Amino acid sequence: MLIAETARLQLRELTLDDAAFVLAALNDPDFVRKVIDRGVRTLDDARRYLQEGPLAAYAQHGHALWCVVRRSDGALMGLCGIIRREGLPDPDVGYTFLPPYRGQGYAREAAQASLDYGRNVLRLPRITAIVDAVNAGSIRVLEAIGLRHEGELFFGEAQAVKLLYA
Repeated sequence: MLIAETARLQLRELTLDDAAFVLAALNDPDFVRKVIDRGVRTLDDARRYLQEGPLAAYAQHGHALWCVVRRSDGALMGLCGIIRREGLPDPDVGYTFLPPYRGQGYAREAAQASLDYGRNVLRLPRITAIVDAVNAGSIRVLEAIGLRHEGELFFGEAQAVKLLYA
């Protein structure tokens, strides 16, 4: 299902057919280092992640990570969406892009489209984002879409310090 369109991108729901792409995205070294290692190592793991993660969240919440597709050629570039994370009171915008698609404004464009969808379609009263303090690129994206730093929080199993934006 198509979620949003921008000048250069489409955001659509993920499907089980996206398992190979999801496997690549979740094993990108920058994603593992800056975000989380989901332990997805095989196509079966990726299918299970899709079923238990985004596909289940679509059914439960009406949103999750979406597939970011370049309109000009159909390239699968990254993941972006509004996520409900255990341990956070509010849904948050999250994204990751494969290396060839970084530094070209795609993350900002997709994150803005996700934020707009969350506000205007889902009518979410508050949308946040969490980011590692060393992830300067993501901080710039969050600030560019109008989110502001609200403080720090301890998040995840390791209780790592993250910056909270809203």
